[in-house]
Amino acid sequence: MKQRDFDALIVGAGFAGIYQLRNLRDLGLSVQVIDNAGDVGGTWYWNRYPGAMSDTESYIYRFSWDKEDLQTYPWANHYSKQADVLAYLNHVANKYDLKKHMQFNTELRSAEWDEEKNIWRIEVSTGETFTSRYLITALGLLSKQNYPDIKGIDKYKGEIHHTAKWPQGYDLTGKRAGVIGCGSTGVQVITDIAKRVQSLTCFQRHPQYSVPSGDGPVDPKYREYVNNNYDAIWDQVRNSAVAFGFKESTIPAMSVSPEERERIFEENWQKGNGFRFMFGTFCDIAYNAEANEEACKFIRKKIGQIVKDPAKARKLQPTDYYARRPLCDGGYYEQFNRENVSIVDLKETPITEMTESGIKTSDGVEHELDVVILATGFDAVDGNYTRVRIRGRNGKTLKERWENGATSYLGVCVPGFPNMFMITGPNGPFTNIPPTIETQVEFITAAIGEAEKSKRLLEAEEQAEEEWVQLCEEIAANSLFKTANSWVFGANIPGKKASLVFFFGGLQNYRARLKEIIEGEWKGFKQINAAA
Repeated sequence: MKQRDFDALIVGAGFAGIYQLRNLRDLGLSVQVIDNAGDVGGTWYWNRYPGAMSDTESYIYRFSWDKEDLQTYPWANHYSKQADVLAYLNHVANKYDLKKHMQFNTELRSAEWDEEKNIWRIEVSTGETFTSRYLITALGLLSKQNYPDIKGIDKYKGEIHHTAKWPQGYDLTGKRAGVIGCGSTGVQVITDIAKRVQSLTCFQRHPQYSVPSGDGPVDPKYREYVNNNYDAIWDQVRNSAVAFGFKESTIPAMSVSPEERERIFEENWQKGNGFRFMFGTFCDIAYNAEANEEACKFIRKKIGQIVKDPAKARKLQPTDYYARRPLCDGGYYEQFNRENVSIVDLKETPITEMTESGIKTSDGVEHELDVVILATGFDAVDGNYTRVRIRGRNGKTLKERWENGATSYLGVCVPGFPNMFMITGPNGPFTNIPPTIETQVEFITAAIGEAEKSKRLLEAEEQAEEEWVQLCEEIAANSLFKTANSWVFGANIPGKKASLVFFFGGLQNYRARLKEIIEGEWKGFKQINAAA
């Protein structure tokens, strides 16, 4: 098939790809977006599982750059469901006439840097070849599905569905369902389907600390308040740590009386939102073990009060640190008061095999199931990069470079891969995704604008990457997140070397660093003559 040439090629048509396309088009560049999906949406195109919902409140789970759209586009509830987010992204793509630059049902197969011509050569699933001077990957943090290796899985005669590849319109009513996993996705699925399945068996790999979301219909007066204060709201988001729209606490947990701690925890439990509960109550829950245990005790107590069956309550109560991605829910623990909902603690009774009719555990019990739902998460952050061949200078692939752990400069660039930019790549900020995407897209756009002006290639320096990774390590050293075997450090994938893939310094500090780099003549980047 004929080769097609562009100034820039963007891989991914979710939040990141949409905004990056708009910005590069405004620079006057020829841009093509490709996506394996059938339409825009990214993660929200694929994750159609029951109960799928953003855990960021609706008023900031959107783009900030269109003030008129912020004030007029409807959001009926405090949290946007999957269909709402997908409709919103389609709305933005249509409003700005972006789909004419997008090609769907097109999967990236390989990308190779041509050192003679200083271009990227890209091969895709359709058989086409593209060339581009700039390659921007907007692959998403949570995209590559993680399938568990279970003995006998091929024997099972029922249905198996991963939450990230959910069949559209699939009806669970009256089925005997089993859910493996109870992270953010599992919590949402269990909460949604418990009321309509015949039976629900929850195979819990690790009990979770979850707090109420606080979801519900939006009062028109609240919407009016938000509309009138959007400038201040976004200023606060950009100048905060986690960028979730609330003021983070500056009070250490042990600096107040037990009664005051209880009051603050209860107040934030009632307000809802996992990030608010972890970062809006006290400033040291994420790194002070004593403070963390106070939050743990409060949530454990709530689980004990909500779940009436003592055996179920015991299994649902975590005993480790509250140091995974903070979760929120719409009534998760309450579902275990239903007679049709049971829980299997896989630490006590692991899965031994799958049979023709269900799942067998080590206690000899065979759980008969019509459908098994895999809420087993993703090979996060770098998983989507290492499954394709991206080859930079001297023939070295990204997978080879990341053999001992994924690293980058600023979560955006990798030494040895000129004019390639990642959005939410490894070592990017651990913050609310849309504001992080906007921050990185604007930085990448400025970098490409600089390269266009100087007619030079942009490539991260080895020392700059080393210093950035070291800073990430230093900041994370005291974080209790480092103690948890979670996807945040890649520990959810058997055989994968755990590594630090986030900058825990907050969005405000991250934005300040990017501003310094832009104003400091692109410190940390080699600017190489681009003449072919």
